[in-house]
Amino acid sequence: MTPTAVVMMIVAMVTVWGGLIAAVVNLAKHPEVADTEPESPPVEL
Repeated sequence: MTPTAVVMMIVAMVTVWGGLIAAVVNLAKHPEVADTEPESPPVEL
């Protein structure tokens, strides 16, 4: 592989894995709250 290809591969990997890590950190700091969901199941007609 050429040095340009290696650099582009590293940039792409950092972008993808960095986004994944940022998403996990964000979910850890702000977990989804289940309070907005209804307590009872919907009634079918």
